[in-house]
Formats: sequence, C-alpha cells, structure tokens
Amino acid sequence: MKIAEIIAKLQESYRNTEIKKDHSACRIPQNREVNRIIQLTKDIVFPGYFTTDLIVENECKKKLSRTVRKLRKVLKKQIIYSRLYLTDEQDSSIFKDESCEICQLYFSEIPKIREMIVLDVEAHYQGDPSALNHDQVVISYPGIYAILIYRIAHALDNLGVRVIPRMMSEFAHRETGIDINPKAIIGKSFFIDHGTGVVIGETAIIGDRVKIYQGVTLGAMSLRKGQRLKGIKRHPTIENDVTVYSNASILGGHTVIGENSVIGSNVFITKSIPKNSVVTNKEPELELRSNVKNESIW
Repeated sequence: MKIAEIIAKLQESYRNTEIKKDHSACRIPQNREVNRIIQLTKDIVFPGYFTTDLIVENECKKKLSRTVRKLRKVLKKQIIYSRLYLTDEQDSSIFKDESCEICQLYFSEIPKIREMIVLDVEAHYQGDPSALNHDQVVISYPGIYAILIYRIAHALDNLGVRVIPRMMSEFAHRETGIDINPKAIIGKSFFIDHGTGVVIGETAIIGDRVKIYQGVTLGAMSLRKGQRLKGIKRHPTIENDVTVYSNASILGGHTVIGENSVIGSNVFITKSIPKNSVVTNKEPELELRSNVKNESIW
C-alpha cells in the first residue's frame, strides 16, 4: 500500500471513528512533563541520592536553587494546561497568577512531604530485616517510590490541581505495579512490602503505622453503577497499626479494619473487623503423594 493510500485511510478513520479531547482546541498536560515534575521534586526531597555529584553546603544550595526554578517553570505551565483543559477558555494568561500561587503553595508543602516520607523510609527499614540501610530503601524500594509519588500527587490534589495528580499516580503504577489513587488518605509511617499488585482506591483511609504486602486490594464492592458512585465512600478504612498480608481483598466503603489487627493472606473481607483481631482462612487440607509408583510418603 502506498503512503498516499495509508494517509487517506487514516483520515477516513479520523472522520468515522472519533477519539478526541473533550476540549480539542486547548493543550492538555503532557506525561513527559508531569514525570519531570516527579523527578525534580524527588531530587528536592532526597538531595544527592540520584546524582553522582558530591553534596557540599554551598554547591547544594546552588543546585537546590536551580532545581526549584526548573520545577516551578514546568509545574506552572502544566497547571495552566490542566486549567485550560477543564474550561472553555483559550487565553492561558488568565490562569498565570493562579498557577503561580499554586506553585508557591506546593513548594511550602514539600517540607511536610519530606517529614512524612522520612517516616515512611524508617518504617520500611525497621519492617524489613533484609534492608541494608536507609539509603538502600530510598534508592531501590518500589514501595517508597510509589508512596513518594502518592504524597506529591496528594499534595497537588489538595491544592485543587486536576488531571495532573492522577497522571502521576498512573506513572507510579506503571513503574512499580502499585496503584494508589491520589485522593486516598494515608497516615504516617506507611510500609508497602514488595508491593506488586497493590491497589488503594480513591476513598480509602489508612491510619498510621500500617503495613501491607503485595497483591493487597483496598477496593470497592461493585462498580456497576459507574459514575453514579462519584463522591460516595466506596473503599475501606484501615485503622492504626494494622498489617495486611499478601493478596488480601478488603472491599466496601463501610468496611473498617480495627486498629492493631492482622489480616491474613488471601482473605476476602466485606464487613468490618473489630480492633485487635486476627483474620485468616481455615487452613486447607494438604495431600502429599509420591511421584514414584506404589511408594508411600506418609
């Protein structure tokens, strides 16, 4: 098929099968730039961890100043794009002052993000006997990376930024296999061990010193009503000092896991659990047979 024929077929496809932006005349936030916001914030939160440069007081101050300026420029533009996308306005200048104000508020949140992520790092180090030191946790643990991106996205979401926080959480999802909605509320010293397959829904509430393992779902009971469920608490509440082991599913907006409880692997929970409880499945009966004919093991 010739190029001209291919172009003609593509144009026909555009006419017959529309896939377009809701506001097609404006720009939308770009994944590459949103990912850059994450990386620049990460460099501010963990100075010196993701560079080969030696950290010296004066040089650190200069590098921090450059990083802040870069982040401000990128974030400001993407916030403007997010506002244009959700309005009928075409003039980006009307959102200039608003985006500047949000940037300033965001920078004031970064010290708080650092305080929270330091506690998360400590929780990972104390909770994992295989951790060499805190630095290893910072530079290599997917749980910490996903939690950091969540805390960045959550801060922006609280400042009224739309679109961008969810783009951030989906970037973390692709990178780590951990899916945390930016609107979820997560307390101090949060530990995700291994992490692959973890899902934390939009209206989930997680207390302090909670530890969860791979494959855990904090989800909704049913999504058949779709958009009609918007704004309703659909996901569970996990109180302080709870441990949830691998592949457990805890569902429903009215489901509360009481403090200091332990939820075992592979359990399916749709009702509240009182505090200080241990929840497990009954141990299945094992069958052990020899792989050699007519030879008994037991």
